[in-house]
Amino acid sequence: MAIDESRNGKGSSIQLVQVEGFLEVARRGSVSRAAEALFITQPTLTARLHGLERELGTSLFLRTPHGMRLTDAGKAWVPYAERALRALADGRDALEQVMSASAGHLMIAAAPAVSTYVLPQLLETFVAAHPRVEVSVRTGHSEDVVDLVLRDEVQLGLGRAIRHPDLELRPFHTEELVLVCALDHAFTKRRAVTMTEVAREKLIMFDRTSSYYEITQAAFLAAGTKLRGLMELDSIEAAKKMVERGLGVALLPRTAVAREIDGRTLSMVRMKDAPPMHNSIVAFRRRDAGKPEGIVAAFLALLNTIE
Repeated sequence: MAIDESRNGKGSSIQLVQVEGFLEVARRGSVSRAAEALFITQPTLTARLHGLERELGTSLFLRTPHGMRLTDAGKAWVPYAERALRALADGRDALEQVMSASAGHLMIAAAPAVSTYVLPQLLETFVAAHPRVEVSVRTGHSEDVVDLVLRDEVQLGLGRAIRHPDLELRPFHTEELVLVCALDHAFTKRRAVTMTEVAREKLIMFDRTSSYYEITQAAFLAAGTKLRGLMELDSIEAAKKMVERGLGVALLPRTAVAREIDGRTLSMVRMKDAPPMHNSIVAFRRRDAGKPEGIVAAFLALLNTIE
């Protein structure tokens, strides 16, 4: 490794081993003792010092009968040489921390439903295992997530499966749409309902641009059932509140309504003739990013553990 400098308009290359040798001689006042400490021969160290002085264009030592003494130029250069070696050591430490996932900065982009209902539990586990890692999360529709990954503004994206030749996709979660209604709705007294019966209700839909909207519409279309009434909202949270108020029923991601079902503010009802309504959630990563390492590898490993 070399330090690029500029002297008289000409490029120069100072070797870090030269800097290391210079500091060792400055500390010990002897080329022979410094060479022994560095486990190199005295001629090798002498050649490094001569090379360093040529690059800097000045003498760094006075060769005296009593040993090596720093010139004024040598004394002036000591703090810069120490800073160079310290920066290298700090850089190595930083690399080791990133590679071991003990520190660093993880940048993620996630679709709204993922960032709200799937990512918090993941990050809780990840941060507990890697407390010194900084995490940044940006949200947007899956198409936006793809763009952020492609522009290299984030290391990983989480959203619905969108194919792109420059991306590799890693499925890690399958989200199921479930039918929910208010606790006092007539459906709660039934063991199961049909899609035709659901179609007679006002169906509360969310986010026309989301894949869940497409999945719901496709399911009723495949069943040959026409929806009689719709209420369209722009978020899952808003849809849940409308259902709780008895303004209709909704097909929502299971993870999004788990807390309300457990807390008995919403009731889940089985549809006996509905086709499977699932959405695959994937992690996006640039194909040219190389093998996952450090904090990225650690986060991807965590994704493999969730159901």
